[in-house]
Amino acid sequence: MTLIGWAQIALVLICIVAAAVPLGRFIAQVAAGERTILHPLLGPVERAIYAVAGVDPARGQGWKAYTFSMLTFSAAGFASLYAILRLQDVLPFNPQGFGGMAPYLAFNTAISFVTNTNWQAYSGEAAASYFSQMAGLTVHNFLSAATGIALALALTRAFVGGGLQELGNFWADLTRVTLYVLLPLSVVVGLAFVALGMPQTLSAYADAATLEGGSQTIALGPVAFQIAIKHLGTNGGGFFGVNSLHPFEGPGALATALQIWCQALIPFALCLTFGHVVGNRRQGWVLLSVMLGFVVAATAAIYAAEAAGNPLHLAAGVDAALGNMEGKDIRFGQALVALFTATTTGASCGAVNAMFSSFTPLGGMVPLFLIQLGEVLPGGVGSGLYGMLVFALLAVFIAGLMVGRTPEFLGKKIQAREIKLAMLAVLVLPAAILGFTAVAMVLPAALASIANQGPHGLSEMLYAYTSAAGNNGSAFGGLTADTPWLDTTLGLAMLLGRFAYVVPVMAIAGSLAAKLKVPDSAGTFPTHTPLFAGLLAGVILILGGLQFLPSLALGPLAEHFSMLAGKTF
Repeated sequence: MTLIGWAQIALVLICIVAAAVPLGRFIAQVAAGERTILHPLLGPVERAIYAVAGVDPARGQGWKAYTFSMLTFSAAGFASLYAILRLQDVLPFNPQGFGGMAPYLAFNTAISFVTNTNWQAYSGEAAASYFSQMAGLTVHNFLSAATGIALALALTRAFVGGGLQELGNFWADLTRVTLYVLLPLSVVVGLAFVALGMPQTLSAYADAATLEGGSQTIALGPVAFQIAIKHLGTNGGGFFGVNSLHPFEGPGALATALQIWCQALIPFALCLTFGHVVGNRRQGWVLLSVMLGFVVAATAAIYAAEAAGNPLHLAAGVDAALGNMEGKDIRFGQALVALFTATTTGASCGAVNAMFSSFTPLGGMVPLFLIQLGEVLPGGVGSGLYGMLVFALLAVFIAGLMVGRTPEFLGKKIQAREIKLAMLAVLVLPAAILGFTAVAMVLPAALASIANQGPHGLSEMLYAYTSAAGNNGSAFGGLTADTPWLDTTLGLAMLLGRFAYVVPVMAIAGSLAAKLKVPDSAGTFPTHTPLFAGLLAGVILILGGLQFLPSLALGPLAEHFSMLAGKTF
């Protein structure tokens, strides 16, 4: 580790927080339907969408109607994307001449992009046409991200007043978030990526003559603007198979720093949006501080592990100066790789600029554990905030047990119904991750997909289901994921991780909205202090450790001690 490396990390994080402050305020204005600086340009577009769709934005919805609208919209999105992927051979903008995706792969991919997971059991430049990338995948990069933000806004409104029967209008929230937040940011960032060297073209692939006298086909396409929403929407599905490690997706250190900025910006900003909407900005800063603290700690752990290098490599005579550079690009360096990895797995983005399978065992364990903690650090756009609020409810419940009072959060009493629903949501991840992994590790059809033996092979399979259920989308590598078993079960894990989690969350929102607000008293546990931030962080760590430490002990921890003993698999 170097001082320059830490300076790079600090500079990027400062830029993220600095931009999150005004963006959080802006999203709060958008959520309230207030006029913004973009309304003269986009207001007519918004009104036209409502007119065509027959939506009355002033008509509120209760939690059941809001949730049903979201589920209906997601189901329609899955059906349309599945059709595009299956029929891409007869659709336009297919200069590569790709055939339609196989049914299992199209099923997996459609679920992946509808759930904001963006897991890729394929290489985009070798399997998806330009039309599929633009009209299918990129569109859902916007819509799945906007859906997550809309759900977070609905839960946030539950804390605003007492006796509320409505949480907003899903269709209005979806439209406003897409038009006023995601689309303008993507245009600006997309233009920046073009300036930094990313291609944005509908031309066919280029053929180049190599120095050896042969030829090479260079994949091109409409890359830059898809990569913009890929990171801003914490989607992670890259245009190319190796994602941001590809020189067209990650053309240099500056582009990588901008990608890191993008994938953490909106999750951090939504914390501050929460503070604005509930009328207590300190509440938002507490949530942001917990998220930021975990990102810094995870970055430090990855940086330390990778900079120290692999003892087996060092014993073989590899230069120790650069640390463990296997699976990494010298253009980025250890510092930006560590920060990118911490934000992409903490933020439910799933983009990668290094191969996690080549990390040291401890370095690879950190992104795995970050996802297992619930994808709330800072989590996906929207999903990170509503996931963090679930943990906040559990934290105030524990605090209430300590002082012998009914727990309260922002004036709403937290009772048995909310805690039962919160635990139902929290238990979705371990059930999907550990359940599917356990079955896969005894099935010959699943075991045939693992490229490595021993603990590393277990880590590959565990990471795949962790990434799917956590709606992250990154891969440990070394796993042949495009098989009927993995396409199907990973798709089911994605569905559970998104919808089996969010339905209880919306039920919590409905329950809390209907409750009257109670004034603070001498026994009220303050939730805007460093003490609560520490309690919240402890609850997240303890729950994650209790649920997943045994599996980590059999995977990356066992591999670490084997490595120290000089044993390879």
